[in-house]
Amino acid sequence: MRSLICATVAAVGMMSWAGTVWAEDDAYPNRAVKIVVGFQPGGPTDVVARLVAKALQEELKGAFVVENKPGATSNIASESVASAKPDGYTLLFAASPLVMNKFTYPMQKFDPVKSFEPISKISSAPGVLAATNKLPVKDYKEFEALAKKEPGKLNYGSTGNGGTQHMAMLKLQALTGIDMAHIPYGGGSGAMNDLIAGNIDVAFMTATGAMPALVAGTVHPLAVAGPKRLPELPNVPTFAELGIPEMKSDSWNALLAPAGTPKPIVDKLAAVLEKAVKTKEFSDVLGPQGAMLIGNSPEEFRAELIAEDAYWNEQFRNVKLDK
Repeated sequence: MRSLICATVAAVGMMSWAGTVWAEDDAYPNRAVKIVVGFQPGGPTDVVARLVAKALQEELKGAFVVENKPGATSNIASESVASAKPDGYTLLFAASPLVMNKFTYPMQKFDPVKSFEPISKISSAPGVLAATNKLPVKDYKEFEALAKKEPGKLNYGSTGNGGTQHMAMLKLQALTGIDMAHIPYGGGSGAMNDLIAGNIDVAFMTATGAMPALVAGTVHPLAVAGPKRLPELPNVPTFAELGIPEMKSDSWNALLAPAGTPKPIVDKLAAVLEKAVKTKEFSDVLGPQGAMLIGNSPEEFRAELIAEDAYWNEQFRNVKLDK
């Protein structure tokens, strides 16, 4: 009899707890939500993160605050969110290095798949190889010829060691036989500023965020690492057009939560973002920058992360990150 009473009390307690959790999830958010970005303010990932924060705030009637924590190719931000309380009030706005960092920083304290609840991938944009206007080349062919003529003399910037832009340049060097020195930065805006100033020779830039400088001609775009030319850069060829079809590179941005975040919260956020990417505001800001808007489901995004983890595991086997 005592065991029956205990079991009944326990069951009632569990029902009460579950009801409380669902009630809290249904009321989410009832205080400020922090969206942590692992890159500098003003960079391409930050631009998309602030669009997302605005959309969530307007739809869910709560405060969504962007907090920039640049460093270690976004690893500082990712680790802070991975260890945060999984209650939906600390989120990560990530970019492609989230998965790649697993191989660049083997001692990191989180896993890009297991440590997070994927919410939605927001956008993806191709890389654009650009040169400083101080480099005496008119197009990609002249750049490649100059790089081959003077091996090791030219340099290139990236958002960080092992990041998307760094890996893209390593791939280009492997495909073409050129050899350049690597100068890593803490984010895209730092590399872009030095490219404009002529402190570095070339860099792979993410189309999102870098498009104003590319269109204005403050830097010289040489080639697009995507499947087709960008509408805003109609005279800039793709690498496929230049005879290097294997040279493909893109950067994505996405929202994630710490592992264990309640599914109703994850689904609520994903539903808002699925609608947001279809709005005129998103297309007006990101469309002209060459971005493809996605807004997929948590399940679809998780499958992509798993596939990407396998892809980069293969890619990093033959990469020397000191170049």
